[in-house]
Amino acid sequence: MDLKQLKALVTVADVGSVTKAAELLHVVQPAVTRQIRALEHEVGVPLFDRTRQGMRPTEAGLKLVERARRALTELERARAELTPDRGAITGIVTVGLLDSTAELLAEPLVSAVRRAHPGIELRVLSAYSGHLQQWLDDGDLDLSLLYNLTGTPSLNVTPVVRERLWAVAGPGEGLRPDVAVPFAEAAARPMVMPAPGHGLHTLITTAAREAGTTIDAVVQTNSMALQKQLVRGGHGWTVLPAVGIAADLAAGTLTAAPLAEPEVWRSIVLGVPRAAPATPAVRVVAAELTAQVHTAVHKEQWPSARLPGD
Repeated sequence: MDLKQLKALVTVADVGSVTKAAELLHVVQPAVTRQIRALEHEVGVPLFDRTRQGMRPTEAGLKLVERARRALTELERARAELTPDRGAITGIVTVGLLDSTAELLAEPLVSAVRRAHPGIELRVLSAYSGHLQQWLDDGDLDLSLLYNLTGTPSLNVTPVVRERLWAVAGPGEGLRPDVAVPFAEAAARPMVMPAPGHGLHTLITTAAREAGTTIDAVVQTNSMALQKQLVRGGHGWTVLPAVGIAADLAAGTLTAAPLAEPEVWRSIVLGVPRAAPATPAVRVVAAELTAQVHTAVHKEQWPSARLPGD
């Protein structure tokens, strides 16, 4: 295998067309076709199904695309780090942000890193904690915010902030940030729940047991945006961290109140892989991300949040 073949493989998988891939790679279409066929000959199995809708990776093709993409990313990272300016920190750093924190942290993080270390290329992904942890384990992220994790055989984690969860309802429900809602009262309403397997789902069901009640889940979703949309549509209440609804509260499209009896808290940590020492670029970005979390808490932009030790 060579780099041209791997680039052709990944590009065709991304765009679903040899013609489009050739345009993006600035080569002629027969060259891309030859590269794909050479790979298929080498591995001994078809990598794509040729359909009227385009080129679709086979199961074997998907596995090779995944590994080829990682190999190309590592080469890009090495190329970015090899610079004649020894005083500069350079490299590619892929950061994971929890969906609920992305709106608050992404732009300040990017601005701070670009200002202090313009040689660092940031790639920012957002998702639920379970997805981010899997991407860390798979090598697709260099560092990520996660929650309610104390460490794993593959990850080192550092606590960065604790935050209280809130009951969230439509604008007509009249919930107030200064009046806590007993968990049993919230659970008595139809509930828009995060999907099973999500850490927030576990926190909610655990709190329900402590409160001696059960959850009436009318719908479950793996998207925080959908949780909020369904609540706005009158399908029930939900439970979310306040940082994820700050803009909605300011706009008056949702109302919310901290949960009580019991209070429900989540701990957000910064996770990095144990497998290899972090590069200087990764260490710089990790420090800056932690600093942005502390800044947001000190400026009271992160409701119901406490820093470690507070």
